[in-house]
Amino acid sequence: MLHWPGRRLLLQRGDTELAVRDLNGEGTVVRFPAPWPRRYGSVTVSPTGDVAMFAGVHALRAVDATGAVRWEIRHGCWSAAVCTGAHASFAEYADDYRHGHADSGSAAFSSDGKLLWAHVRNRAGRDINEEWLILDPADGTVLTRADTMTVGSGSLHFPHPNSAYMGLTVLADEENASVLWGQWDGADLTVQRFAEEVLLAVGPSGEYFVTTDTGQWSLYLHRAEDGTELRSLDAAEAVPHSASAAGERVRWDYEAAAFPYDGTAMVGTEYSAEDPRHWLVDPQTMALRGRIAYPFAVSGPPRSAGQGAWYTVSKDQTTLHLWNLPHGE
Repeated sequence: MLHWPGRRLLLQRGDTELAVRDLNGEGTVVRFPAPWPRRYGSVTVSPTGDVAMFAGVHALRAVDATGAVRWEIRHGCWSAAVCTGAHASFAEYADDYRHGHADSGSAAFSSDGKLLWAHVRNRAGRDINEEWLILDPADGTVLTRADTMTVGSGSLHFPHPNSAYMGLTVLADEENASVLWGQWDGADLTVQRFAEEVLLAVGPSGEYFVTTDTGQWSLYLHRAEDGTELRSLDAAEAVPHSASAAGERVRWDYEAAAFPYDGTAMVGTEYSAEDPRHWLVDPQTMALRGRIAYPFAVSGPPRSAGQGAWYTVSKDQTTLHLWNLPHGE
Protein backbone atom coordinates (compact mmCIF):
# COMPACT_ATOMS: atom_id res chain seq x y z
CA MET A 1 0.00 0.00 0.00
CA LEU A 2 1.23 3.46 -0.91
CA HIS A 3 -0.19 6.54 0.75
CA TRP A 4 -0.10 10.30 0.45
CA PRO A 5 -2.37 12.95 2.03
CA GLY A 6 -5.93 12.00 1.05
CA ARG A 7 -4.84 9.08 -1.13
CA ARG A 8 -4.23 5.37 -0.57
CA LEU A 9 -3.33 3.01 -3.39
CA LEU A 10 -3.15 -0.78 -3.15
CA LEU A 11 -0.57 -2.38 -5.44
CA GLN A 12 -0.87 -6.01 -6.52
CA ARG A 13 2.04 -7.24 -8.60
CA GLY A 14 1.78 -10.23 -10.92
CA ASP A 15 4.30 -11.49 -13.44
CA THR A 16 2.52 -9.89 -16.39
CA GLU A 17 0.79 -6.86 -14.88
CA LEU A 18 0.50 -4.46 -11.97
CA ALA A 19 -3.01 -3.78 -10.63
CA VAL A 20 -3.48 -0.50 -8.73
CA ARG A 21 -6.67 0.00 -6.73
CA ASP A 22 -7.75 3.39 -5.36
CA LEU A 23 -8.84 2.73 -1.74
CA ASN A 24 -10.11 6.25 -1.08
CA GLY A 25 -12.35 6.60 -4.11
CA GLU A 26 -14.71 4.18 -5.82
CA GLY A 27 -12.21 1.34 -5.81
CA THR A 28 -11.21 1.94 -9.42
CA VAL A 29 -8.54 -0.46 -10.67
CA VAL A 30 -5.89 0.55 -13.21
CA ARG A 31 -3.79 -2.20 -14.79
CA PHE A 32 -0.26 -1.63 -16.06
CA PRO A 33 1.41 -4.24 -18.29
CA ALA A 34 4.68 -5.29 -16.65
CA PRO A 35 7.94 -5.22 -18.66
CA TRP A 36 9.40 -8.17 -16.72
CA PRO A 37 8.25 -10.73 -14.07
CA ARG A 38 7.86 -9.59 -10.49
CA ARG A 39 11.03 -11.16 -9.11
CA TYR A 40 13.13 -8.86 -11.34
CA GLY A 41 13.08 -5.77 -9.15
CA SER A 42 10.42 -3.60 -7.52
CA VAL A 43 7.66 -1.20 -8.56
CA THR A 44 5.95 1.96 -7.39
CA VAL A 45 3.32 4.34 -8.78
CA SER A 46 2.76 8.09 -8.87
CA PRO A 47 0.42 9.72 -6.31
CA THR A 48 -2.17 10.23 -9.05
CA GLY A 49 -1.90 6.56 -10.04
CA ASP A 50 -1.31 7.31 -13.72
CA VAL A 51 2.32 6.16 -14.03
CA ALA A 52 4.01 2.98 -12.81
CA MET A 53 7.75 3.02 -12.22
CA PHE A 54 9.43 -0.37 -12.59
CA ALA A 55 12.88 -0.53 -10.98
CA GLY A 56 14.45 -3.53 -12.68
CA VAL A 57 17.74 -5.39 -12.82
CA HIS A 58 19.05 -3.19 -15.64
CA ALA A 59 16.72 -0.21 -15.99
CA LEU A 60 14.22 2.22 -14.56
CA ARG A 61 11.14 2.21 -16.79
CA ALA A 62 8.13 4.53 -16.57
CA VAL A 63 4.95 2.98 -18.01
CA ASP A 64 1.46 4.45 -18.36
CA ALA A 65 -1.79 2.49 -18.18
CA THR A 66 -1.89 1.93 -21.93
CA GLY A 67 1.40 0.10 -21.70
CA ALA A 68 3.32 2.88 -23.42
CA VAL A 69 6.86 3.46 -22.17
CA ARG A 70 7.19 7.11 -21.21
CA TRP A 71 10.92 6.85 -20.70
CA GLU A 72 13.64 4.44 -19.65
CA ILE A 73 17.06 4.87 -18.04
CA ARG A 74 19.48 1.96 -18.12
CA HIS A 75 21.90 1.42 -15.27
CA GLY A 76 24.45 -1.09 -14.01
CA CYS A 77 23.33 -4.67 -13.41
CA TRP A 78 22.04 -5.75 -9.98
CA SER A 79 23.04 -9.38 -10.52
CA ALA A 80 26.13 -10.99 -9.02
CA ALA A 81 27.38 -11.72 -12.52
CA VAL A 82 30.14 -9.69 -14.16
CA CYS A 83 27.65 -8.13 -16.52
CA THR A 84 28.83 -5.20 -18.62
CA GLY A 85 26.09 -5.29 -21.26
CA ALA A 86 23.44 -2.56 -21.45
CA HIS A 87 20.76 -5.15 -22.33
CA ALA A 88 18.28 -3.39 -24.57
CA SER A 89 15.51 -5.87 -23.67
CA PHE A 90 14.52 -8.25 -20.89
CA ALA A 91 14.62 -11.17 -23.35
CA GLU A 92 18.43 -10.93 -23.46
CA TYR A 93 18.77 -12.14 -19.84
CA ALA A 94 15.40 -13.77 -19.16
CA ASP A 95 16.92 -17.26 -18.98
CA ASP A 96 20.01 -16.33 -16.98
CA TYR A 97 19.96 -17.72 -13.43
CA ARG A 98 22.02 -14.94 -11.86
CA HIS A 99 19.80 -12.23 -13.33
CA GLY A 100 16.75 -14.09 -12.03
CA HIS A 101 18.18 -14.06 -8.51
CA ALA A 102 19.68 -10.59 -8.61
CA ASP A 103 19.73 -7.97 -5.90
CA SER A 104 17.56 -4.91 -6.44
CA GLY A 105 17.22 -1.19 -5.96
CA SER A 106 14.00 0.78 -5.56
CA ALA A 107 12.25 4.02 -6.46
CA ALA A 108 9.63 6.32 -4.93
CA PHE A 109 7.74 9.46 -5.89
CA SER A 110 7.83 12.53 -3.69
CA SER A 111 4.60 13.41 -1.89
CA ASP A 112 3.63 15.93 -4.57
CA GLY A 113 4.60 13.61 -7.42
CA LYS A 114 7.04 16.15 -8.89
CA LEU A 115 10.20 14.21 -8.09
CA LEU A 116 11.29 10.59 -8.43
CA TRP A 117 13.97 9.25 -6.12
CA ALA A 118 15.76 6.06 -7.22
CA HIS A 119 18.48 3.81 -5.81
CA VAL A 120 20.43 2.30 -8.71
CA ARG A 121 23.67 0.51 -9.40
CA ASN A 122 26.03 2.22 -11.80
CA ARG A 123 29.17 0.95 -13.48
CA ALA A 124 32.28 3.05 -13.91
CA GLY A 125 34.66 0.86 -15.89
CA ARG A 126 34.89 -2.38 -13.91
CA ASP A 127 33.97 -0.71 -10.61
CA ILE A 128 30.39 -0.88 -9.37
CA ASN A 129 28.93 2.05 -7.49
CA GLU A 130 25.49 2.59 -6.06
CA GLU A 131 23.83 5.96 -6.49
CA TRP A 132 20.80 7.82 -5.22
CA LEU A 133 19.20 9.73 -8.06
CA ILE A 134 16.56 12.45 -8.14
CA LEU A 135 14.78 12.55 -11.49
CA ASP A 136 12.07 14.52 -13.23
CA PRO A 137 9.29 11.89 -13.52
CA ALA A 138 7.92 13.55 -16.65
CA ASP A 139 10.89 12.64 -18.86
CA GLY A 140 13.50 10.89 -16.68
CA THR A 141 15.96 13.80 -16.59
CA VAL A 142 18.46 13.26 -13.77
CA LEU A 143 18.37 16.38 -11.60
CA THR A 144 21.08 15.32 -9.17
CA ARG A 145 22.84 12.24 -7.84
CA ALA A 146 24.81 11.11 -4.79
CA ASP A 147 27.07 8.14 -4.09
CA THR A 148 25.37 5.97 -1.44
CA MET A 149 28.67 4.34 -0.40
CA THR A 150 26.77 1.06 0.01
CA VAL A 151 26.85 -2.46 -1.39
CA GLY A 152 23.19 -3.34 -1.18
CA SER A 153 21.09 -6.43 -1.76
CA GLY A 154 17.84 -4.46 -1.65
CA SER A 155 16.41 -1.12 -0.60
CA LEU A 156 13.22 0.63 0.52
CA HIS A 157 12.19 4.27 0.15
CA PHE A 158 10.18 6.25 2.73
CA PRO A 159 8.50 9.38 1.32
CA HIS A 160 8.11 12.43 3.53
CA PRO A 161 5.12 14.84 3.50
CA ASN A 162 7.56 17.54 2.40
CA SER A 163 8.73 16.59 -1.10
CA ALA A 164 12.21 17.96 -0.36
CA TYR A 165 12.89 15.00 1.97
CA MET A 166 13.16 11.26 1.40
CA GLY A 167 14.35 8.33 3.48
CA LEU A 168 16.12 5.23 2.18
CA THR A 169 17.14 1.97 3.82
CA VAL A 170 19.81 0.01 1.97
CA LEU A 171 20.00 -3.63 3.07
CA ALA A 172 23.29 -5.47 2.63
CA ASP A 173 22.51 -8.73 4.43
CA GLU A 174 20.73 -9.89 7.58
CA GLU A 175 23.17 -8.04 9.82
CA ASN A 176 24.11 -4.96 7.80
CA ALA A 177 22.07 -1.99 6.68
CA SER A 178 22.29 1.77 6.36
CA VAL A 179 19.75 4.57 6.52
CA LEU A 180 20.16 7.52 4.17
CA TRP A 181 18.14 10.65 4.90
CA GLY A 182 18.08 13.00 1.92
CA GLN A 183 17.16 16.67 1.55
CA TRP A 184 17.10 18.46 -1.81
CA ASP A 185 16.73 22.23 -2.02
CA GLY A 186 16.38 22.31 -5.79
CA ALA A 187 20.11 22.61 -6.36
CA ASP A 188 22.01 20.53 -3.79
CA LEU A 189 21.29 17.10 -2.35
CA THR A 190 22.34 16.69 1.29
CA VAL A 191 22.54 13.11 2.57
CA GLN A 192 22.88 11.99 6.17
CA ARG A 193 23.93 8.41 6.80
CA PHE A 194 23.09 6.26 9.79
CA ALA A 195 25.16 3.08 9.78
CA GLU A 196 23.72 -0.18 11.08
CA GLU A 197 20.18 1.20 11.27
CA VAL A 198 16.92 0.41 9.45
CA LEU A 199 14.26 3.05 8.78
CA LEU A 200 10.84 1.88 9.98
CA ALA A 201 8.37 4.76 9.52
CA VAL A 202 7.95 8.51 9.04
CA GLY A 203 5.39 10.42 11.13
CA PRO A 204 2.30 11.88 9.42
CA SER A 205 3.38 15.49 9.95
CA GLY A 206 6.92 14.64 8.90
CA GLU A 207 8.44 16.00 12.09
CA TYR A 208 9.95 12.67 13.15
CA PHE A 209 11.05 9.30 11.84
CA VAL A 210 11.74 6.03 13.67
CA THR A 211 14.58 3.55 13.15
CA THR A 212 15.95 0.45 14.80
CA ASP A 213 19.47 -0.95 14.83
CA THR A 214 20.36 -4.09 12.91
CA GLY A 215 20.64 -5.99 16.21
CA GLN A 216 17.01 -4.98 16.90
CA TRP A 217 17.89 -3.88 20.41
CA SER A 218 16.38 -0.38 20.46
CA LEU A 219 14.03 2.03 18.72
CA TYR A 220 15.40 5.47 17.87
CA LEU A 221 13.37 8.63 17.34
CA HIS A 222 14.98 11.10 14.93
CA ARG A 223 14.06 14.69 14.13
CA ALA A 224 13.45 14.82 10.38
CA GLU A 225 14.72 18.37 9.91
CA ASP A 226 18.31 17.51 10.74
CA GLY A 227 18.32 13.76 11.51
CA THR A 228 19.20 14.27 15.18
CA GLU A 229 18.49 11.27 17.42
CA LEU A 230 16.23 12.48 20.23
CA ARG A 231 15.25 9.44 22.27
CA SER A 232 15.44 5.63 22.27
CA LEU A 233 13.54 2.66 23.70
CA ASP A 234 15.27 -0.60 24.63
CA ALA A 235 13.21 -3.70 23.78
CA ALA A 236 14.53 -5.88 26.61
CA GLU A 237 13.72 -3.25 29.25
CA ALA A 238 10.31 -2.17 27.93
CA VAL A 239 8.61 -5.21 26.40
CA PRO A 240 7.29 -8.11 28.51
CA HIS A 241 8.76 -11.45 27.50
CA SER A 242 6.51 -13.74 25.45
CA ALA A 243 5.97 -17.40 26.29
CA SER A 244 5.94 -18.18 22.57
CA ALA A 245 9.48 -16.83 22.27
CA ALA A 246 10.94 -18.81 25.19
CA GLY A 247 14.71 -18.78 25.22
CA GLU A 248 14.94 -15.80 22.84
CA ARG A 249 15.50 -12.18 23.71
CA VAL A 250 12.86 -9.63 22.77
CA ARG A 251 13.62 -7.96 19.44
CA TRP A 252 12.00 -5.05 17.65
CA ASP A 253 10.78 -6.01 14.20
CA TYR A 254 13.12 -4.52 11.60
CA GLU A 255 10.85 -5.15 8.58
CA ALA A 256 8.31 -2.34 9.10
CA ALA A 257 6.37 -0.21 11.56
CA ALA A 258 3.54 2.32 11.40
CA PHE A 259 3.28 5.94 12.51
CA PRO A 260 -0.43 6.79 12.11
CA TYR A 261 -0.45 9.72 14.57
CA ASP A 262 2.31 12.09 15.61
CA GLY A 263 1.68 10.94 19.18
CA THR A 264 1.43 7.22 18.47
CA ALA A 265 3.62 4.71 16.67
CA MET A 266 2.95 0.98 16.18
CA VAL A 267 5.95 -1.34 16.35
CA GLY A 268 6.08 -5.13 16.33
CA THR A 269 8.16 -7.71 18.18
CA GLU A 270 8.76 -11.44 17.67
CA TYR A 271 8.00 -11.44 13.98
CA SER A 272 9.42 -14.97 13.71
CA ALA A 273 7.12 -16.30 16.44
CA GLU A 274 3.67 -17.70 15.68
CA ASP A 275 2.05 -14.84 17.56
CA PRO A 276 3.66 -11.49 16.65
CA ARG A 277 2.92 -8.71 19.12
CA HIS A 278 2.26 -5.09 18.15
CA TRP A 279 2.82 -2.26 20.59
CA LEU A 280 1.73 1.34 21.00
CA VAL A 281 4.73 3.59 21.53
CA ASP A 282 4.56 7.25 22.57
CA PRO A 283 7.23 9.04 20.51
CA GLN A 284 7.25 12.08 22.80
CA THR A 285 8.53 10.00 25.71
CA MET A 286 9.58 6.81 23.89
CA ALA A 287 7.51 4.87 26.40
CA LEU A 288 5.50 1.72 25.78
CA ARG A 289 1.77 2.44 26.19
CA GLY A 290 0.47 -1.09 25.74
CA ARG A 291 -0.15 -3.98 23.38
CA ILE A 292 -2.66 -3.72 20.53
CA ALA A 293 -5.59 -6.12 21.01
CA TYR A 294 -6.82 -7.27 17.60
CA PRO A 295 -10.20 -8.99 17.13
CA PHE A 296 -8.41 -11.91 15.44
CA ALA A 297 -4.85 -13.16 14.99
CA VAL A 298 -2.64 -11.10 12.69
CA SER A 299 0.56 -11.91 10.86
CA GLY A 300 3.69 -9.90 10.25
CA PRO A 301 4.42 -6.32 11.32
CA PRO A 302 2.14 -3.26 11.36
CA ARG A 303 2.71 -1.23 8.19
CA SER A 304 2.15 2.42 7.49
CA ALA A 305 -1.14 3.36 5.80
CA GLY A 306 -1.03 7.13 6.23
CA GLN A 307 -2.79 9.45 8.64
CA GLY A 308 -4.78 7.60 11.30
CA ALA A 309 -4.35 4.06 9.95
CA TRP A 310 -2.07 1.08 9.52
CA TYR A 311 -2.39 -2.29 7.81
CA THR A 312 -1.41 -5.93 8.17
CA VAL A 313 -1.17 -8.70 5.58
CA SER A 314 -2.33 -12.27 6.19
CA LYS A 315 0.24 -15.04 6.45
CA ASP A 316 -0.69 -16.44 3.03
CA GLN A 317 -0.40 -12.96 1.48
CA THR A 318 -3.95 -13.06 0.08
CA THR A 319 -5.69 -10.59 2.42
CA LEU A 320 -4.92 -7.08 3.58
CA HIS A 321 -6.53 -5.63 6.73
CA LEU A 322 -6.72 -1.86 7.24
CA TRP A 323 -6.89 -0.73 10.89
CA ASN A 324 -7.39 2.38 12.97
CA LEU A 325 -7.76 3.16 16.66
CA PRO A 326 -11.42 3.28 17.75
CA HIS A 327 -10.92 6.52 19.68
CA GLY A 328 -8.27 8.30 17.64
CA GLU A 329 -5.10 8.89 19.60
